[in-house]
Amino acid sequence: QVQLVESGGGLVQAGGSLRLSCAASGRAFSSWTMGWFRQAPGKEREFVAGISPSGGRTTYADSVQGRYSISRDDAKNTAYLQMNSLKPEDTAVYFCAANIGVLLTMRYERPYDYWGQGTQVTVSS
Repeated sequence: QVQLVESGGGLVQAGGSLRLSCAASGRAFSSWTMGWFRQAPGKEREFVAGISPSGGRTTYADSVQGRYSISRDDAKNTAYLQMNSLKPEDTAVYFCAANIGVLLTMRYERPYDYWGQGTQVTVSS
């Protein structure tokens, strides 16, 4: 059974940084596609960033391009989301997700097999 546990959320001022972690249990983590999504109050969950197995390909939402960076450490079964230059509109619950394989497109929720419980990120102005 795969479990995903996010950590690293919190309260930060605008312009600040946070790094989220997503620790995964399970085998063959290096062969999983990992994604980060977020859901702001009153809004639908949206794609933030994705990384292919072994990290060869990454993709980002336009709203975070140039500010966020997704990475993975397969030896630690962990994916990361480095968030810089945070804005109040980045406030949301952030979720990590895993697909046990390769996704041609990482932007859609449905292909992901497993989800974490989420971690709150609040950016104050």
